[in-house]
Parts: sequence; structure tokens; C-alpha cells
Amino acid sequence: MTDDRRVDDLLRELAPQVVGTLTRRYGQFDACEDATQEALLKAALRWPEDGIPDHPRGWLSTVASRVLIDEFRSDRSRRRREDAMLSATPQSELLSRPADADSDADRDDSLTLLFLCCHPALSVPSQIALTLRAVGGLTTSQIAAAFLVPEATMAQRISRAKQTIKATGIAFAMPQSVDDRLRAVLRILYLIFNEGYTATSGDDLTAPQLSDEAIRLTRLLGRLLPDDGEASGLLALMLLTDARRPARTLPDGRLVPLAEQDRGLWTRSKIEEGIALISATLPRGDVGPYQLQAAIAAAHDEAVDMDATDWPQILGLYELLEKVAPNPMVTLNRAVAAAMVHGPSVGLDLVATLESDNRMAQNHRLLATRAHLRELAGELTSAASDYREAARRATSLPERRYLSARAADLTR
Repeated sequence: MTDDRRVDDLLRELAPQVVGTLTRRYGQFDACEDATQEALLKAALRWPEDGIPDHPRGWLSTVASRVLIDEFRSDRSRRRREDAMLSATPQSELLSRPADADSDADRDDSLTLLFLCCHPALSVPSQIALTLRAVGGLTTSQIAAAFLVPEATMAQRISRAKQTIKATGIAFAMPQSVDDRLRAVLRILYLIFNEGYTATSGDDLTAPQLSDEAIRLTRLLGRLLPDDGEASGLLALMLLTDARRPARTLPDGRLVPLAEQDRGLWTRSKIEEGIALISATLPRGDVGPYQLQAAIAAAHDEAVDMDATDWPQILGLYELLEKVAPNPMVTLNRAVAAAMVHGPSVGLDLVATLESDNRMAQNHRLLATRAHLRELAGELTSAASDYREAARRATSLPERRYLSARAADLTR
């Protein structure tokens, strides 16, 4: 690992700890997060040349604390707040000691910070952006690039999220109902991973920075909540899915469907870790949707080729998943599994039940799935038409090109 990569990884690991420590000490999450970002930037410039300090978290906390004090000094409208904070602690001591010098210096506030970023008062886009910046340690420009939006747009989104936290007086503390907020945290991490694994728009099929970050943050959540089956299930799902990434595109960027992928390119270490995780988690009981999806992913990854796939098992898991967490995408996936077990006509009947669902009205995946099943049934003209319409609706360039190519192949 290069020194720059080592520094980058360390900064991303320490970012939520520093934000959490400062917010716990000083309050004012928005100011503490901004100060931490400035400290991270200074460290990114200095550490590769000067070397990583003996106490990197303390270094970052001290620099961020000084940034805070400078900010308080420069803004006269905050004078009362500054005086109140400084009166509790001599200024010289506040500036000279690292935040890690607190009696609870080893306390890790990352989980509290993650729950704060996923507060229900924030919109889902704001939750995602704030999680990636405050907990993930990514810069605004990095997040903007991953989501293919202007940096100014992402900066406004993050700023609005922080202002919402400030205006609503959301406390930096674990919520009383951890279970309810945990579902939101898991969903945000899942959404971040999905956007990285299959980007909703743009020239590239994947945005690896996002899927890698989602895996890293889910590992963090798993360490903080080792007994939570859904946190473990989500990590297993991410690993088992992301293992296929090297085989999902050709060197020229073209999409390769699961049935045609070179499974020798799949990352075996991720598959082994994911299978071990889900195998240890499922017997605990209280099986949730992420565990079921991980079990489905494991069934795919364990098959040496498409013909060896245990489709009856996958169908059974989708039927259970549809009962636990019903939604049209689950039904769409169940339709494919049903077609593989009982024939394409059965799958097409299931797809037909979704055609009047408003949530699927503009979704290209319904048409792409129907096209695939019609192709299996020998209805080539109808399949080509569906592929063309799916391509028209797709916003990802690799998906659009693949669907257009399938339509062209069927009309030759």
C-alpha cells in the first residue's frame, strides 16, 4: 500500500471519530463537521510528506479545535456562544490539548454520528450525502463526482442537511428507538452500495468508490453492533454482490449479464467472507430482508455456472422475501426465478401483475425483464420491442447500449 493510500484510508477511518468527539465536546454539529473537514484537508497535504503523527486522532482533533476557535473569534454574532464555551475551559488549555485528552478519549461516537446523519427530519438524498461526508470522510467534490452532479449542488445539499439539524435542535445522542432508526441507517448504506454497484446514470456502469465506501461503513456498523443480524446480513449481501464486479463489464465498458459472466473473475475472498457471514447469521433467527437477499446472492455465487444455479432454492427465498418485505422489485426478481423453475410463461404472468403498479411505470427494469422472459418463450418480436423501449428509458449508458444490442440481435 502506498503512503498516500495509507493516509487516505486512515483519514476516512478517523473522520467520524473526530466529528463525534468535537460534537460531543462543543455541540454545534455543523461547525464541528466543517472544522473536521478542514483538519482532514490539512492532514492530507502534510502527512504524506511529514509522516503520520504518533497520535493521528489527537492531531486531527487539535487542529479541528483550533479551526473552531478561529471561527468563533471571527464571527461577532457568535460572541455570546464563544464566551460561554471559553468560560468553561481556559483558552490556552483548549488550544493546546487534543480533544483525545478527554477522560473518555477512547469512546467511539461513530455510531451516534451515523444515526444523526440518518435522522428522519432529513431527506434521503441529504442523509446519503451527509453520511458520506461526515461518517465516510469523503470530500464534497468526491461525493458530487460519484453522483454525477455539480460540486455546488452537492455542497448546497450538505449545507441544507446541516442547517436542518441545527434548526430542529437534533441532539447528538443515540435515539431512544434504536430499532426504528437502525432500519433507516441500513437502508441508506444499502442505497449507497446500489448506486455504486449499478450507477443510475452516466457513462460507467459502476461507481466503485461508493460501493467500497458502503462496504467500509457497513463493516463499521457491524463492529459497533456485532449481534445485529441485519447489519451482518447487509454486509454479507454487499460482499457477495460486489464479488461479481470484475466480471460485469468488458474492457470497453460494455455490460455483461450474469449468465454470460466469467465466474473465474469473481473475487473469491469476498464470496468466502460473505458466505461465512450469512451462514453464521441465519441460524440466529429473526431473519430479515437483508439476510434473505444475502442468502439469494450466496446461492448465485456458489454455482459454478448458470445451469448449476439452485433456482428452486432461490425461488423459495424470493417467496419468503416477498412476505417479509414486499415491493415490486422483489416480485420482478421472483418472476425471473419462477421462469427458471416453472417456465417463462409463469414468470410473464407475474410480470403482468406489476404493469399497473405506478412505482414501476417508468422503470426500465420491468420492460427489460419482460423482454428477457419473452425471449426465453420464443416471442422474439415482442421481446425486441420491449428491449428497445427499456433502452429508451434507461439512464445508464452501459445499460442502454446493452438493451439496444439485445433488440438488434433479435431483429437480425
